[in-house]
Amino acid sequence: MSELTRLLLQSVSICPLPTHRIRPYTRKWETPLMDTIDEIILRTASRNDSFHHKCDVTHDSPALVFSAAGYTGNLFHSFNNVLLPLYITSQHLNQHVVLVVCGYRNWWYRKYEEILSQISEHPIVDFSNDTRTHCFPAAIVGLRFHGTLSVEPRRLHDRKSIMDFQNFLRKSYEPNNKRIEVYSKKKNHTPKLVIISRKGTREIENERNVVQVSKKVGFEVEVLSPNETMPLKHIFDKLSKCDVVMGVHGAALTHFLFMRPGSMLIQIEPLGVADEAWKCFGEPALKMGIRYINYKVNLSESSLYKKYPISAMDTNAMESKKKGWKHTKEVYLEGQNVTLDLNRVKKVLTQAIGDLGF
Repeated sequence: MSELTRLLLQSVSICPLPTHRIRPYTRKWETPLMDTIDEIILRTASRNDSFHHKCDVTHDSPALVFSAAGYTGNLFHSFNNVLLPLYITSQHLNQHVVLVVCGYRNWWYRKYEEILSQISEHPIVDFSNDTRTHCFPAAIVGLRFHGTLSVEPRRLHDRKSIMDFQNFLRKSYEPNNKRIEVYSKKKNHTPKLVIISRKGTREIENERNVVQVSKKVGFEVEVLSPNETMPLKHIFDKLSKCDVVMGVHGAALTHFLFMRPGSMLIQIEPLGVADEAWKCFGEPALKMGIRYINYKVNLSESSLYKKYPISAMDTNAMESKKKGWKHTKEVYLEGQNVTLDLNRVKKVLTQAIGDLGF
């Protein structure tokens, strides 16, 4: 963590000028994490000392200062803690804003370039490494956060909603498509299922069998394995055109933001993460107009079934909450795979086809 002090605002006041210290990242409640975020020291410069701060670059648009550090390497947190708050904070400016980024990384810009270019029409300022003095007519320091993958219309002057953010994403990846896409069944159309595949943790160990069952039910099936190098445009093209997305709870499910309202998300909920599954994906999906089915894994479908006696399993899950997030992460997120009951899978997918009208 470092201190950055090159952001100044001009004032004509003769009163003592205050100094503000801000860490421009949204997870204010996580003190250890916030301690790693660069601190912005914001002070107002009087006219008398303004000559000490000659402008190397003068901008006509206001600055929006935020951090791309923290958990930004994780897709869920990239959207939840940076990109969606960035949209909330800046959408009323209609791209007339300069993004001033602390913790800027080239890979981050390349990954989200299409989205960032819809936020701002100007080049990004790398605040951590650009030593020039930039002068702006105004500045916003920090991002507004409305909750987990949430936009609250009542808190915005133009009453924008999470569905407006979906349309914003569509514009980012399909700039020539002016239509608002809403799901509708096409005549003589075979329903398309995309399975989000995981490897290493929360893996579907009988994934091939699940694919076979899905095809027998009537789906055209594609298994998609997102990784750090896969372009988001590629994933958008797949998910924005499919009927159903199914996957185990995890960061990769954040791609459901690319789905059309009216399509369906099936989240496979491993043991011990019911609250996280609902808060991170279930509730936001419904708010976005996406149909939602929660596939709650049974004891016998979890790899934890082999590690703990059945009598202790539920107790262990409850005790996990008492032991805190670290224990939940190690046992239920990083230490669990699933082997799905194929009869249950068939039943759920048959329900999905019926709900979609096929």
